[in-house]
Amino acid sequence: MFNIDKYKKIIEEIELLGKKTQVIAVSKNHPKELVEDALEQGVRIFGENRVQEAKIKFEDLKIKHPKLELHLTGPLQTNKTKEAIKLFDVFHTLDREKLAKEFVKQGNLKNKKFFIQVNTGREENKSGIYPERLDEFINHCKNDLTLNIVGLMCIPPINDPPQEHFSALEKRAKKHNLSNLSMGMSDDYIEAIKYNATYIRIGTLLFGKRQQ
Repeated sequence: MFNIDKYKKIIEEIELLGKKTQVIAVSKNHPKELVEDALEQGVRIFGENRVQEAKIKFEDLKIKHPKLELHLTGPLQTNKTKEAIKLFDVFHTLDREKLAKEFVKQGNLKNKKFFIQVNTGREENKSGIYPERLDEFINHCKNDLTLNIVGLMCIPPINDPPQEHFSALEKRAKKHNLSNLSMGMSDDYIEAIKYNATYIRIGTLLFGKRQQ
């Protein structure tokens, strides 16, 4: 079952900190039945990492629940862009120029929102724009490609204090007048809320351990 008690507790924590953070219930690798349970409990913002899995679970649910908001929280292959645009409302992992151009090429981007993924730790095994290239990439996406860039996203290195990465992301967003931050997951969401995360991406705490 979807852990509605934990969901409500996180909402209470957000309110106690005086913030307006929203919770993305990340349902990847969990069955459709758990999503339907969450919907019955009033949850409307969900995250998925893969296009095909999301399509199986959400294609009909989005018709039944018009207020359902679906976020892509995992990496996107360019050959899946067309399908992804049809299904998702918000994209959290715009991480390279090729993908940005593919979005523009496919069109149908009305009301779509994009976060640029920033590799704040400069990790070679992780996607995202390196901080020293970020200014140029933001300007290219907003001005040349006219994508609706609403904010920045990051996943801190596992062994680093997350606060320094959340703080750095917040400063870069302010520099570019971007009002949204996607940061914080099950292990570090409290710190993310303190640094004004717009969205926290919570999976395990709400859905339990993933089914592979």
